[in-house]
Amino acid sequence: MTPEEYRQHDATALSELIRRGEVSLGEVVDTAISRAEAINPELNAICLPRYDKAREDRPGADAPFAGVPFLAKDLAQEMAGMPCTMGSRALRLNIPAQDSEYIKGCRNAGLVILGRTATPELGLKAVTESRLWGPTRNPWDSERTPGGSSGGSGAAVAAGIVPMAGANDGGGSIRIPAAYNGLFGLKPSRGRVSFGPYTGEYWTGASIDHVVSRSVRDSAGMLDCIAGNPKGDPFRIEPPAQPYAKAIKSAPRPLRIGFFTESPYGTEVAPEAAMAIEATARQLEDLGHHVEPAAPDYNGMDLARAYLSLNFGEVAATMAEARDTFGARDSDFEVETRLLGTLGDSMRAVDCVRSRRQWNDFARALGAYFEQYDMYLCPTTAQPPARIGELETPIHLKMAARLMVGFKAGTLALKSGIVDDLAKENLARVPFTQLANLTGTPAMSVPLYWNEEGLPVGVQFGAPHGGETELFQLAAQLEEAHPWWHQYDRISI
Repeated sequence: MTPEEYRQHDATALSELIRRGEVSLGEVVDTAISRAEAINPELNAICLPRYDKAREDRPGADAPFAGVPFLAKDLAQEMAGMPCTMGSRALRLNIPAQDSEYIKGCRNAGLVILGRTATPELGLKAVTESRLWGPTRNPWDSERTPGGSSGGSGAAVAAGIVPMAGANDGGGSIRIPAAYNGLFGLKPSRGRVSFGPYTGEYWTGASIDHVVSRSVRDSAGMLDCIAGNPKGDPFRIEPPAQPYAKAIKSAPRPLRIGFFTESPYGTEVAPEAAMAIEATARQLEDLGHHVEPAAPDYNGMDLARAYLSLNFGEVAATMAEARDTFGARDSDFEVETRLLGTLGDSMRAVDCVRSRRQWNDFARALGAYFEQYDMYLCPTTAQPPARIGELETPIHLKMAARLMVGFKAGTLALKSGIVDDLAKENLARVPFTQLANLTGTPAMSVPLYWNEEGLPVGVQFGAPHGGETELFQLAAQLEEAHPWWHQYDRISI
């Protein structure tokens, strides 16, 4: 199998070729590793390879993705005996003793794991540029970011190293890289995929695991493989009426879809993002769906503050665990991470609880919206992918952050209005994704539009809790009516 032939197949097709004996498992894995070795020095997508061990893996022949090359994300998705650094120097010694439920699902699916993909420190940014691993680059334009925090996975799949890769999403980290890399990415409902056994609810239930992929059927089939709630999990959710891989073979019923293009935070939205939504709305009408302008009624800045409060508390807790368990020093963390940790240390317990309770306001507002509409449609991101280093914190702000951390001035900072400033600065490019995380609802980014520069522009759909089946069905319908696979031929690396 040549690299060119390999890149023309999604995971489902590769598994069928192997099952029929048209190619061998070893041949497919060797081709994927050759592709990785050829282009990873440029992309920096894979931070922890395990090529030799991957060549020794022998998955069961009857598994749905038997022999398909795969990459896990280096944030959660713990693998026995391999570091799980979360993009941080402070966690280099974090070597789990057993596989997570997610990795067990991957192995049971027959996937051959080639290694782990890069992420920003603790998954905190919508760009994948860490002090530990350096910047990861977008295969559509190597001067730009592939997004974050699943940026390494997004870049690897778009570039054809693997047909799908592990990702997780606590504020958009599946959907943002999917949008920036021209991929399909669905964030499942809260409770659909287990974070066990190391974690009960990751990011207080805002985050969940899945994949980024080139095809809808791969994502659907993969969710069939990893969904479930083992004993001890904090959330339970009804399984789908039929496997997602089967459900996508049926068209969705005519849907009532509301769309909007204005940022909930009042920040700028690029014209191409709005144009993508308008074009998609017309496509949906042609497919028999009813589409009209309508946005959920909630306070965007309240949601941004609640989301950042989650960040502060989670970062502070992770830093404390790294110190206690691995002897990490404050200097092992990037200065921006240390600032968030300081703010988390300074938050009162009563404020943390009140912020978490406010998530219910957003869920109820979205619930009221879904009384009228089956789904919402909006941009995945507000701006095109930034250039590498473009979002690097300026020196003077880093100095201010160091002073704030050094003087433990978190309480003063919280009273200064810094939360609103951080919301507008850090979420301005990606204001549309956090709603699904705090409400626990499923949402997906679909690659239906490319701008004048040839860069992909994702469009986002959201559905009520447990609504993955209709999202997958709609995505499959759009994929058939407006296929995007040919776009990958323009990636030249």
